[in-house]
Amino acid sequence: MKNAGAGPGAPLAGSSATIVRATADSLPDQPQALARARAFAEPLIASEMLDTGENILAHADAVAAILKAIGGSEAMQAATYLVYACAHLNKPQEVIAKAFGPNFAALAIETTKLVHVQKQARAVDARVKLEDAAAQTENVRKMLLAFSRDLRVVMLRLASRLQTLRYFAAIREPAPLAVAQESLQVFAPLANRLGIWQIKWEMEDLSFRFLEPETYKRIARLLDQKRVEREGFMEGLRAQLEGELNKNGIAALVQGRPKHIYSIVKKMRGKSLDFEQVFDIRALRVIAADVKGCYAALGFVHSNFEPVDGEFDDYIAKPKSNGYQSLHTVVRDTGQRAVEIQIRTQAMHDHAEHGVAAHWAYKEAGAKGYAGVSASSEYDAKIAVLRQLLAWERELSGPVSAKAREGDEGLFEDRIYVLTPDAAVVELPQGATALDFAYSVHTSLGHRCRGARIDGAMVPLNTALQNGQTVEVVTTKEGGPSRDWLNPDLGFLASHRARSKVRAWFNAQAMAQTVARGREAVEKLLQREGKTAMKLEDVAAQLGFKSADDLFEVVGKDELSLRTIENLLNPPPAAPTQDDYVLAKKPRQPDKASERARKGGVLVVGIDSLLTQLARCCKPAPPDAILGFVTKGKGVSIHRSDCSNFRNMAGGSPDRVIEVEWSRPKSSDGLVFPVDVSVEAADRQGLLRDISEVFAREKMNVIGVQTTSVKDNRGGTAWMTFTVEVADSGRLAQVLALVAGVGGVRSARRR
Repeated sequence: MKNAGAGPGAPLAGSSATIVRATADSLPDQPQALARARAFAEPLIASEMLDTGENILAHADAVAAILKAIGGSEAMQAATYLVYACAHLNKPQEVIAKAFGPNFAALAIETTKLVHVQKQARAVDARVKLEDAAAQTENVRKMLLAFSRDLRVVMLRLASRLQTLRYFAAIREPAPLAVAQESLQVFAPLANRLGIWQIKWEMEDLSFRFLEPETYKRIARLLDQKRVEREGFMEGLRAQLEGELNKNGIAALVQGRPKHIYSIVKKMRGKSLDFEQVFDIRALRVIAADVKGCYAALGFVHSNFEPVDGEFDDYIAKPKSNGYQSLHTVVRDTGQRAVEIQIRTQAMHDHAEHGVAAHWAYKEAGAKGYAGVSASSEYDAKIAVLRQLLAWERELSGPVSAKAREGDEGLFEDRIYVLTPDAAVVELPQGATALDFAYSVHTSLGHRCRGARIDGAMVPLNTALQNGQTVEVVTTKEGGPSRDWLNPDLGFLASHRARSKVRAWFNAQAMAQTVARGREAVEKLLQREGKTAMKLEDVAAQLGFKSADDLFEVVGKDELSLRTIENLLNPPPAAPTQDDYVLAKKPRQPDKASERARKGGVLVVGIDSLLTQLARCCKPAPPDAILGFVTKGKGVSIHRSDCSNFRNMAGGSPDRVIEVEWSRPKSSDGLVFPVDVSVEAADRQGLLRDISEVFAREKMNVIGVQTTSVKDNRGGTAWMTFTVEVADSGRLAQVLALVAGVGGVRSARRR
């Protein structure tokens, strides 16, 4: 089996499975178009040279030959000469359109533009960061396809690049590193994606030959050492197996499978194998009539050859995730030589060669790419459609069918690819403007953008971009976006992402203004009250806010009344100290005392008052039912009788529970008690302000506020805890009923 990449001028083997015609808007058939195009271009390019040093006319002749080998029409071959003549004409589009028609002119202009873009992209490849290199390469691949709806431009570029590699191989000079890398990383995978296997394999081998010459030569020597013997053996085995299968009633066609140097190296590296462990260096493919014939052929092979343990896979019964189906086995002949044999039907073979099963993701997954990868993204789906277009073109010698043309419409019209001044490729939605481009590069660049140059010419910011254009942004040192940019009628932004960034900037500005307004109001209040020595952070903390800015925000939104802050700055006269609270003994009743004694209760007798403190966990207030718990060293802690903490303590030390009741000292006027109130409500602007006004109107002093809000399926929920001062907890129930009536409040209760 001859290696297709062995020689610089090796012809491409044409097979019905890989013939490619011009696609979609096919070039019109013209009498002697090829001869006319060559005659038109020859005076312009016969003495001109490419950057590689190759004569342009010779290069064009070779490219036309490659296109012919893969099934390109005569019109497609003719277009090759017009592409290279384009750069040497003053008004190429007009001249070519007049002589050959607008389709030929458009193809020449687009291909010339793409050549220019690729030169710029190669220049930037050496400068991009390592982590950005993969994304840059992938964008270049996409851009190649985006340049043409019908792939004519891409086909011309693939053939041209293959000829460039052949040229360097023929003159025995290394190709420029950037050219070889781009060929291996961009062009060969693109040919793979489009199912043009001959170009892919030869381009991979030639690129690898220039990038890793020593490894290439070593593998080539290993293959050449027994090439004659191996090829003779394989042809004999192929003929023998085909004859024996048919003789035994198993209709089958047996083919040899060429193994290319780069694919051998990839398998050795991907599976960590030595050269001798790559079994499919000797490989055959059996095409059976049906699935039953596949298994019959497998049985025959295993009966007549020694199977290698662990090297059989049934992808017919259990297809790969990408839909690939085939039987794989490795056997040894009488001389113990390993041979890989694949067995499949013709339909399975066509699917593997041209359907989703041969999808690029499976072939390009690298060291871990042998497990099968399925296509899932929208871009992958477009590639699958493009490959079907190529398959349809196999059967057409003239213009593509209406069905194919319809399937091709708009494949890449939703995305465009433009360049930065450093030739980095940027992907944008169709209709994107220079302003969209600025925001895609960096948010700050978009905010400060004031102008743009496209291919060196100044343009308005709402100018729609086209594929392959180079865009440069003009900025100011400082500044922000204009509200006009959000006006859809003015067409400044097509990208949802860019519009979101502009809206976020204005929201941030509005928030900053709100915070500044709140700060100003709080600072004026502190000045008026003579409290300028107080730290703003301390004021916020005392009101339950995490930071001063959080306080300023709610004040700036009028969600917190300044009266609440005034009450904090000017608290009412100090409530009596804990020593003023009186623990009054209940009237002594011997029968009850005896009963309490029997129950283990403690009755404080003969003591009119004890040191007491109100428990913080339940914050009791008259006339709540209360009980006392004797603490160690801190007197008696007074709890509400329904306090869960009290129940826990009483359960562990029931002997320390005493009965207490409220009693006021003589100076009890104005005595207040802090209590906590929990409010759950639908989150909205002004909610905190409205609730605070209820407490202020009812003359209940708010001495602390804590708020939390979250987004949920109801739009958003706010939880608030108010600490208010009350003289009578009975009055609190009335106020909570008023709070519950505030718009959006779902519940209001005492904690």
